[in-house]
Amino acid sequence: MPEEPIARKESVDRYVGDYLRKAEVALYHIVALLLAITALATIASAAHTLWTGLAHWTIATETLRVLDQLLIVLMLVEILHTVRISIRSNILLAAEPFLVVGLIASIRRVLIISLQMTALTREGKWSTDGASIFQSSMIELALLVILILVLVYSITLLRRHAPAPKELMEGLQ
Repeated sequence: MPEEPIARKESVDRYVGDYLRKAEVALYHIVALLLAITALATIASAAHTLWTGLAHWTIATETLRVLDQLLIVLMLVEILHTVRISIRSNILLAAEPFLVVGLIASIRRVLIISLQMTALTREGKWSTDGASIFQSSMIELALLVILILVLVYSITLLRRHAPAPKELMEGLQ
């Protein structure tokens, strides 16, 4: 007799677990849809900015904005890829896509700082404020370069020493 409540509890746990898994997959689909819409809107905005820059012969000043938007699209696509893997496998084990997003974001920031510093020195705005902005930017660039190296090294280690998919699935069972 005491085994009947245990069986009932396992049945309820299985039912709740299935319900939560379905809710999780539904949320992953919603997030994936919103990421895709955001990426498409960002691409459209980048194309519009590029077209406007070409039409008004101001492409040099619009380059930073277009590059920034395209790198954001790359990050969104990489996150979307991670969500797709999570939906397909029902687990979130892929660390590499998150490292790649961090790498893209770091490189994006390095490019933006570099272009901003070029604009700062080119426009003759060099003053006491310009010197402090330059110093802060150089410190940030140094930290970003260190972060980029760590992320690249982490991705390399992960690719070399990651278990094969077959071994991974056997370990989960």
